Amino acid sequence: MQATDPDEAWRTTHLGRLMGEALRRFDARVLALMAHDVQVPLALSNLAARAQVSAAHVHITRHLDVAGTRPGVLAERAGMSKQAMGDLIAQCEAWGLVTRVADPHDARARVVRFTPDGLAWQQAFRGALAQAEAEFREAVGAEVATVVSLGLEAYVGS
Repeated sequence: MQATDPDEAWRTTHLGRLMGEALRRFDARVLALMAHDVQVPLALSNLAARAQVSAAHVHITRHLDVAGTRPGVLAERAGMSKQAMGDLIAQCEAWGLVTRVADPHDARARVVRFTPDGLAWQQAFRGALAQAEAEFREAVGAEVATVVSLGLEAYVGS
C-alpha cells in the first residue's frame, strides 16, 4: 500500500484509505468464514464460497431488522440509492435470503424480512463477526483493538 514517491505517500496512507482497506479485509474474512460455516444454508454457503456474495450483500445482514425494514430505510442505513438497494433486495430474494411482504402499518408499502434461511444466515453472520473481531484483536493486540474500537465509536457518534 506504500507509494513509491514520498510526496505521493499521503494518497495511500491517509485514514480514509486505511479504514476502507481494513473494512474490505474484514468483510472478506467474514464472508470467507460464512462460506465454510455448516449452519449457513448450503445454497448461500456455496454462493459465498464462489465469491457471489459481496460486501454489498452484507448490507442486508447488517441493516435489516428481524421484524422487517422498509427498502428505503435499508437504503438510507447502507448509504445506497433506493434503486441499488432494490436490486440488492431482489437478488437476495431470489437466493431465498429475504422476502417482501405488505407493511402491516401501510398497505401501500412493502417490508423486507428475513426468511428462515435468512435468519440462519444472520446467525452465521453474527458468529463470523465475532471470530473476525477476535482475529483482529489477536493481530493488533488487545490494547490497540480497544483503542481502535473506542476511536471509531467516538468518530461515528460525533
